[in-house]
Amino acid sequence: MSMTDAEVTAITLTEAELDRWVTHAPTRGLLAGTGLPPATGPLTFAPLRAHGLRRLADATDGPCRLADELRDRLVIGELLSPAGMERESILLDGATGEVTTAYLVDPSRTRPFAPSLTTMLRFAAVTEELAGLRGRFASLAGQYGPGVAGEASRRLLALFEAGTDGAVPPYWKAAALIRPLSLAVAPGSAGLALEMPGRLLDQEFGHGRVARFEETDFPPTLTHEPTRRFLRETGLPEEVVDTELLLPTLAEFYGDESEPDHLIRLGSLTPDTTLVLDGRTGAVLTHADSTLHPLNTDVSTLAYTLWLLHHERTIDTHLSGELTTLAYDQLAAAMLDTLTVLDPTGVSDGGSWHYWTELLRGEAGGVL
Repeated sequence: MSMTDAEVTAITLTEAELDRWVTHAPTRGLLAGTGLPPATGPLTFAPLRAHGLRRLADATDGPCRLADELRDRLVIGELLSPAGMERESILLDGATGEVTTAYLVDPSRTRPFAPSLTTMLRFAAVTEELAGLRGRFASLAGQYGPGVAGEASRRLLALFEAGTDGAVPPYWKAAALIRPLSLAVAPGSAGLALEMPGRLLDQEFGHGRVARFEETDFPPTLTHEPTRRFLRETGLPEEVVDTELLLPTLAEFYGDESEPDHLIRLGSLTPDTTLVLDGRTGAVLTHADSTLHPLNTDVSTLAYTLWLLHHERTIDTHLSGELTTLAYDQLAAAMLDTLTVLDPTGVSDGGSWHYWTELLRGEAGGVL
């Protein structure tokens, strides 16, 4: 489908619109000249097209006490966020050209985003290059594994550091450390969504902390052969697998013959949230409050989700908690985006409750 002129035309402002609020010469030149794209990478400037140049003091909902230095910040865009997460606004300091972010419901808490519009647009552009594995990331196309993810992360972080004297704002640091992790696993080719590199789970969780199963462990109703093979050869982290009660059906576990016998209990995520495997299709679900909810496409994407959550904690430990302390919500958005690249279950289930989505939104107690 071809794009309309409105979708491809840059957003520019007239000198008259800029005169009162933007005195920083390079910023004026960009906004009056090449302008801003309607959207680029994780950013959208649609609010600027819809509302024009607005002061933060005028854009906030209801009465709000703002420090004098924040009142004249200009609302120029938003960070794109996964469905259900509030969007953070992009703010411009018209006197210095500095770019920050804040939620309009609590605009007093601003966070650094980029030293200038030019740097911000460059950051967004290279993030798009990573997503499409083109430009400076084209050489990684078709390659997968933790080493590839690490190389992509190093390249992206180096590009960000080049524009900030090494002081990368938390949003972009989270992007550099988390988004490339979708390259750690390859697309599946044998009946499952993903192909996990050998021993990836062992390297992350530790030797002896990954449960693998024998043929004799499988109930007769587990007929999905790709799932049987994955559980034998790759396994799942012991932290979610019940190794004492090996793969009972829900009918056996609850002593209730009315439960479908093709639903098999893998383990649990919380004391009240059971992991369930559909033995016929390989789909992974949760059983909570007597209701089944989709969780993951299959055991390969379940294993990857658990690996990603654990790996994020490992990264943040090395950073002395910087990501979760300074930008938990931005980190959660990056995590959720990364998960949905490989398993869209959380956004394609008709809007029903989804454990990982709620967890990353911070509405289920959180693990980060």
